[in-house]
Amino acid sequence: MDSFWMISTVCLLLVIWLACALWRQQKLRHFVSQLLESFEQRGFVLPANTSLSVQLSELTDSVNQLHIQSQQAECDKLTELDNRLSMKRKMAQLMPLNKGSLVLLDIYRFRYVNDLFGFNFGDELLKQMAARVKDLSPDGSLIARMNEDEFLIYFTSAMSSPQLLQLIDNLQLPYDIFGSIITTRVQVGHLALEPFHSDISTMLRRLDLALKKAKTHDVALSEYLLGDDVVQLREVSIINSLAKALRDGELYMVYQPKQSFPKGDCQQVEALMRWQHPQLGSISPAEFIPLAEYSGMIDIVSQWVLDEVFAQQALWRQKEIKLQVAVNLSTQDLRSASLITGIKARLEQYQLEASAISIEITESKLMQDLDGAVATINHLRQLGVDVAIDDFGTGHSSLAYLKYLPVDEVKIDKAFLDDLDVDARAWHIMDTSIRLAKGLGFKVTVEGVETEEILQLLLGMGVDKVQGDIFSKPLKPKELESRWPKLSDAG
Repeated sequence: MDSFWMISTVCLLLVIWLACALWRQQKLRHFVSQLLESFEQRGFVLPANTSLSVQLSELTDSVNQLHIQSQQAECDKLTELDNRLSMKRKMAQLMPLNKGSLVLLDIYRFRYVNDLFGFNFGDELLKQMAARVKDLSPDGSLIARMNEDEFLIYFTSAMSSPQLLQLIDNLQLPYDIFGSIITTRVQVGHLALEPFHSDISTMLRRLDLALKKAKTHDVALSEYLLGDDVVQLREVSIINSLAKALRDGELYMVYQPKQSFPKGDCQQVEALMRWQHPQLGSISPAEFIPLAEYSGMIDIVSQWVLDEVFAQQALWRQKEIKLQVAVNLSTQDLRSASLITGIKARLEQYQLEASAISIEITESKLMQDLDGAVATINHLRQLGVDVAIDDFGTGHSSLAYLKYLPVDEVKIDKAFLDDLDVDARAWHIMDTSIRLAKGLGFKVTVEGVETEEILQLLLGMGVDKVQGDIFSKPLKPKELESRWPKLSDAG
């Protein structure tokens, strides 16, 4: 009976071993050890070379190996931090997580580090950042590398915005990578657990939403707030609808005339997108363009805009309406290898001269990849296409860069018009901005002009063009055609 009991036990143990994928390996390992001890306590001493002893020895080795593999499966080999699987398991053990903070860190444009310096360089940066995150995190914190360039931290105590901003500042201090000193930018999403704790999947989704907000609005830190889930549903709906909207004609172009001085006529219009969604109603470009950039659909949108604008220009030329159309492009468009060839092909297709088109680039976006943008701008200008900086003065760029920008025009943002007619400081800022731009050889357009008083002040400062309701609202193509005799009249 004793031999039968022992053999049965071993068989049962083998069955459990085969089922170890459904049971935590460390528990199985402990169970095997207890069984072997029980054999010894009962006086069962197996000869060293018997089949049964060999099976038990092999089983013990297998269980130990499974335990090692389990540990390795939950560890990020590069940084030696927990990985996503391990982090979720540890979070599950701590549930309910209703105190403290979850923080998701992202290395800004990490892909370009790999592209510029190589993968070994990027790996070393990840290792050093992981070590710095560990050093900066209090005892008891959980830290994991969630994917290529994102780190998750669980703080047992709630983190305030000043504390998180200090963490960001410390992570952005220089790194010595193989003798090269570099700095990197970090963006952070924060989930306060006391008001927003939930199941693990929901908390991670909310944390990802917070980081997405930071990326979309190009800020260092963003908090998950009540209502962000509703916002996400709308954003997902917009992203999912965009391609269909382009096919079905829900998106269309309008054109806002600009008034040129000293003649006072219209020589240029700005092409603006409009979207009338069947369920969501009118959707502003300020909402859907950042989503198109975030989702990787901006190239499709920009190609559609260029097709619409070039085709419209050809129709207007047939009707002897000669003007320049300004098109807004993102820095992602500037990085597209097909941008220059695409514009050149359209100019040839529609038999238009390059001066028929102007490209506008937002200053804040331009400064994110200045060297790459300048190279593309030079190609555009060699083609004969004018280039303008949009929202000039809002991107906080260094004045030293201005003399290197190969552009033809700057557009001063309407924010600079606030209190222009009643505040001497506002007047001096606008006057200085215009004189600076013109001194560097740029033409100057001011956006958002709505009153005669503001217009006269700007004319006194030497502005070249104004854009705003005082001259014309954005017009559909047919509306512009009907108003063209008046718009083109210099009197």
